[in-house]
Amino acid sequence: MIKQFQFNHFEVNCYLVADTASRQCAIVDPAPEASFEDVQLTQYIEQQGLTVTHILLTHAHVDHIAGLRQCCEHYHLPVSMHAEGRKLLQQAEAYGSIMGFAVDNMGDLEVVELNDNDVLKVGGIEVECRYVPGHCPGSLCFVLPSEKAVITGDALFHYSIGRTDLPGGDYPTLIEKLKTRILTLPDDYRVLPGHGIESLIGKERKYNSFLV
Repeated sequence: MIKQFQFNHFEVNCYLVADTASRQCAIVDPAPEASFEDVQLTQYIEQQGLTVTHILLTHAHVDHIAGLRQCCEHYHLPVSMHAEGRKLLQQAEAYGSIMGFAVDNMGDLEVVELNDNDVLKVGGIEVECRYVPGHCPGSLCFVLPSEKAVITGDALFHYSIGRTDLPGGDYPTLIEKLKTRILTLPDDYRVLPGHGIESLIGKERKYNSFLV
């Protein structure tokens, strides 16, 4: 099961990946900014009788980690992310002040480093990590074969791609990685992006003007 929430003034898609058999789950991009958003997420998890086993980041831009500290402290878990995103964690407070987010520096959070092709287990659900830099350093996409879905963060959107004009962005790298690491998935895989509406791999391969 994949449950989508939309949080904060950047309208970030936060995903809850849950194994209905074991009741284990992972939070992907904990983006709650306001206290009522924190409550919305934690209450849903409690009402569904779920146990959070992982807190995963597609990348560490401040809009995607607005609620990271609260989640790590509430569930007593480290954050799992690519090593190259650590610098963004350390810069969260500075970037937050520019982007309108009141967040603390997160460089002291415990980090579990994820690498390309790592496979995590959330109950019976396998989560494959694919390194797709270009939008920013440390950008991961999470492939969920049992759900026929890929959570793409800000790398791939419905008929669009992530911006590459921010520090660490690189347009040719993003295009190459999307074509070789994401568009190789089957046509019927759902694309679950960091913002906006979902899509399908087949649609993106055929109609995304950046990738055709």
